[in-house]
Amino acid sequence: MVTMVDRVRLLDEETRDQRIWRILCAVADPEIPVLSIVDLGIVRHVRWLADDKPEIGLTPTYSGCPATDVIRDSVRHALSASGYPQAHLVEVLSPPWSSTWISEAGRAKLKEYGIAPPNCATEAADKPVCPHCEGSANEAVELISEFGSTPCKALYRCLVCLEPFDYFKPF
Repeated sequence: MVTMVDRVRLLDEETRDQRIWRILCAVADPEIPVLSIVDLGIVRHVRWLADDKPEIGLTPTYSGCPATDVIRDSVRHALSASGYPQAHLVEVLSPPWSSTWISEAGRAKLKEYGIAPPNCATEAADKPVCPHCEGSANEAVELISEFGSTPCKALYRCLVCLEPFDYFKPF
């Protein structure tokens, strides 16, 4: 039987989980600042340790990503500034991060920012659609460079509006 004390404890746990997720939603990706680390899908879990300290699981977008340390520092700072200075961060490597983990809101933010979001896994071989004019069907773009402003993006040019744009590579 669930007692009133149990119900209050459960409600309190829901509240603190929501609080942590809200804090994490405010941590911007250092390479694509319009995305939060939650939008990007690199926050794998929020758990509570026996000593009531939050444990945050983070998965880097790829091994050796130069933004990983900056993200970790940003998460520590945000949690500490919000009253969780003893938060425990863990790196979660399995399963490896996938661009399919980017939220729908994150994909919309990428497009609005001028970066073509990654195609779905079933369309991974297809070329991107221009985020500027959307007039470029798969064959109306050309690859300029396999690497854009960061290693996880490629640089394309739209053959309709002639604008260059980054394409977030599917992983």
